[in-house]
Amino acid sequence: MSAVVILLVEDNLMDVELTLDAFAQVGLKNTVTIARTGEEALNYICGKGKFADRKNFPTPDLVLLDLKLPGISGHEVLSELKNDERTRRIPVVVLTSSHEEGDRAVCYDNGANSYLVKPIDFGEFVKVVRAIGDYWLTLNVGPPELIR
Repeated sequence: MSAVVILLVEDNLMDVELTLDAFAQVGLKNTVTIARTGEEALNYICGKGKFADRKNFPTPDLVLLDLKLPGISGHEVLSELKNDERTRRIPVVVLTSSHEEGDRAVCYDNGANSYLVKPIDFGEFVKVVRAIGDYWLTLNVGPPELIR
């Protein structure tokens, strides 16, 4: 089995660094690609524009998605992914600071596979990242690939 490719969709540079530090702390050595906007995330996932070369930009096996993004929101990214037959099977874990019940409802209505609230404390955030690794990268059996 090839290495799991993770797409982290996050516009806040501090949260990107925090997430990558937490991945390193728990020993996750997966390939993590960063998309800073919703548009960049959709282009990467769909292999458009500069991301067309799938050898260099492989389809992600897991998307960690923030909701508050410039331009195209995380809600819109999720909706587009889950409504496209080519991408709907890619697991999407919403990783956000929003505790809002409305955000949670919209995410699950649009097909989110999980909704996690980012803890403020780094030690607690490391626990969340460890849980992501334990479940999504170790225990979970991913969906079969779509024939294209």
